[in-house]
Amino acid sequence: MDKALLIQDICKLLSEDKKQKCIDLLNNNYPFIETKTNKRQCSKYQMCKVFLRDGFIDRYSGDRLLFPGLIKILTIEFPDIFKYHKNWKMSDTHLIYWELFPTIDHLIPIARGGVDNESNWITTSMIHNSAKSNWTLEEIGWTLHDKGKLDIWNGLVDSFINLIAKNPNYKNDRSVREWGNGLSKAINDIPDLREAVIAKQKTKRTM
Repeated sequence: MDKALLIQDICKLLSEDKKQKCIDLLNNNYPFIETKTNKRQCSKYQMCKVFLRDGFIDRYSGDRLLFPGLIKILTIEFPDIFKYHKNWKMSDTHLIYWELFPTIDHLIPIARGGVDNESNWITTSMIHNSAKSNWTLEEIGWTLHDKGKLDIWNGLVDSFINLIAKNPNYKNDRSVREWGNGLSKAINDIPDLREAVIAKQKTKRTM
């Protein structure tokens, strides 16, 4: 139903003092839906599972994303370039954190009745997460892109693993350590993912 035309009908009925008909029409076609808006924070382990499941692909744009722990290593090594602000202040944070840092979004927003579990979790970038907000894909004209394949792109998880092995001091950074722990648990819990990541590492070493 064209919602603007629905309101046109409501205005006509209201001008005719038919308020109850307005209420009935609205309740049947454009009701207020009360939902819970609170959502819990996903653990890094849960997020890593979804990132791996989606092949580190932004499901709203199809763009490739990076493993968050790797981005934090880049900030450690190049602090004057890959600047980071703990509150993500845009003037003090490199765009890599908005464009290539993956996060979890609810495909159907919690505020619109979506469930808070893995079936409704989607990998996306921070910038697309912010833009989508509490809208549905239909409302903003977006489409859902296919999951990626880890043997083609794995978010440079292999590079993160290799850098950590070369310099364990990276794990002194809390964020790097927590992302690394979440990744290890996610990979070990899912044999197929572990094999895909290992295969990607072997392929890269032979290139």
